[in-house]
Order: sequence, then structure tokens, then C-alpha cells
Amino acid sequence: MFILLILMLAVWAVPALANPACAVCTVAVGASLELARHYGVDDAIVGVWAGAMLVILAYWMLRWMDKKGWHFAGRDFIIIVSSVAMIGFMYVSELVYTPQIIGIFYMDGFLFSVLVGALVMHYSSEFYQWMKAHNGGHAHFPFEKVVVPVLALCLASAYFYYFPLSNENMETSSESLYDFHTEAEPENAE
Repeated sequence: MFILLILMLAVWAVPALANPACAVCTVAVGASLELARHYGVDDAIVGVWAGAMLVILAYWMLRWMDKKGWHFAGRDFIIIVSSVAMIGFMYVSELVYTPQIIGIFYMDGFLFSVLVGALVMHYSSEFYQWMKAHNGGHAHFPFEKVVVPVLALCLASAYFYYFPLSNENMETSSESLYDFHTEAEPENAE
């Protein structure tokens, strides 16, 4: 009990310093990726949420820069792109870049899902702002600002669950979902 009290006081007494370009975020994504792999979650689903997390970190950095009064041309784009680009540290330490054909793209499945997650997070937040503006500046229901992006990310995750990116996952999932194994028909002995 005494140790718990000391830890709580230590956390309360020290101000939190967050750096969105830190290695802790990369380690957290890597740990969640390994934990998700352990439980059988596809990397593409983890990538969607990792991309969303990186965009949120960029938004926090932009808010901090607004408080400091730091404005320059292209600031928002540069901060968001550099924040999402931090996923590159995962390829330095945790992942091997294995490109594959995904629609019209030729890239790693995890990187593709990170980019999809980042775009879903950004555009769902923009969609919420549009909905709010068309409702007289008010949300339609409590916590709409949270529900809209989370619902959009859940839909993207569900899409990657039912339509996996990697070929090996497609083979194993198609075998387990559909039992279309046909036996070779014997040749006619006529």
C-alpha cells in the first residue's frame, strides 16, 4: 500500500511531458502489434489503429503549436505527414518491409493499413466538423466527436478483417470460411 501511494505521488508531482516524435510511441505500437499477433489479430487491423494514433499525435502537436503562436506555410500538412511517417521506425526495429500488390498499389500491407487508418481518422474528423457546422455549431448527440471517428475506424477494421490484405491470410481465411474443396472427378473409363 505504501509503495502504491509513493508511485501515485510521484506521478502526480511530475508534470507530463509528451513528445509525439518519441520512441515510446513506436514501442507502444510495436508492443500492441506483437500482442495482437499473439491473439491472432491481423497486422492490417492494428495498422488502421496505429495510423489513427499517429494522426491524433499530429493534431495534439498542432494544438500545442497554436498555443505557442507558431504558424508557417504548410505547417499542418508537414506536421501530419511527418507524424504518420514515424511508422517508419517500426520497419527499422520490428518489421520487415514485404511489398505486395494491393489494388493498384505495391507496398507493405501494414504500411498500407497505417495510411488507410490515418486517412480515415483525418477525414472522419473533418466529416464531424462538417456535420457540426450544418447543425448550428452543435453536435447531434453527446460524444459525437468521438463516436464518428471510432465508428469509421471500426468499419475500416471490419473491412480488413473480412477482406484481408495478405495472400496467406486470404488462403487460410477462405479455407475456414468456405468449404469448396472438390475432389478430382474420376476419368470416364469408356
